[in-house]
Amino acid sequence: MTSSQGSGGPWSDLDRPPLNAPGLRRALVTPDGPWTSLDVVTSTGSTNSDLAARADELPEGAVLVAEEQTSGRGRLDRSWTAPARSGLFVSVLLKPEVPVHRWGWLPLLTGVAAATGLAKAAGVDMSLKWPNDLLVSVDGEERKTGGILAERAGADGIVVGLGINVTLRADELPVPAAGSLLLAGAVSTDRDTLLRAVLRSLGQWYGDWVRADGDPDVSGLQAAYAAGCATLGRRVRADLPGERMLEGEAVALDGDGRLVVATEGGGTEAVGAGDIVHLRT
Repeated sequence: MTSSQGSGGPWSDLDRPPLNAPGLRRALVTPDGPWTSLDVVTSTGSTNSDLAARADELPEGAVLVAEEQTSGRGRLDRSWTAPARSGLFVSVLLKPEVPVHRWGWLPLLTGVAAATGLAKAAGVDMSLKWPNDLLVSVDGEERKTGGILAERAGADGIVVGLGINVTLRADELPVPAAGSLLLAGAVSTDRDTLLRAVLRSLGQWYGDWVRADGDPDVSGLQAAYAAGCATLGRRVRADLPGERMLEGEAVALDGDGRLVVATEGGGTEAVGAGDIVHLRT
């Protein structure tokens, strides 16, 4: 019996077994590691909201994973929904002791870490769409398979949420531009393996970045993001706040993580917030 609709029981879809919470804790919550706790819940509205509500009482490194999110959020208040146990829906609580003006690099850092971990564990080529989408190739087309949302939480924290489509089938995709690791030909869709790889990679990148006082150059983050970013070198349209639109070629990332766009008039503009569309040449 298989079913992809609703949460059902933990074995309502035999292709989508539940996560092994005790095993994940043993592997990831270690005395000398960055992760201090790891909880898996069957269903919740939003792991980001749940973790943010407890930000002041929890230590840095708390991890919350949901088998299903009913009110998952992406950037610009977009909804993020997927069948139960079809993906990874995880949030982490960070309290970086680095200058606050460098906190804007955290979504980009999470993208680099997730892409690196998933490429190794799933055997799928991953790329990054600025500022916080994870892309895979499905039938020769770029498809979004993951998204990142970072939000300030509590007095000194930031919650970073990551949603990744793992086993979504073609008839389950929320929009035609979506994808999944399964559809991209992943060699493994074992969510325990994938989550361990992502969190280990995130811990390593985060540690390097903090030790560099948040400097994106010294930590190697700026170069790594640029190397994996599918947006750079492309013609893009940026839909900016205030209903302003900018078109041009994405040529670089600046030291603040902003996308530098070369405009038709020969100038450049750094985009710090907005919706980016990759235009076909």
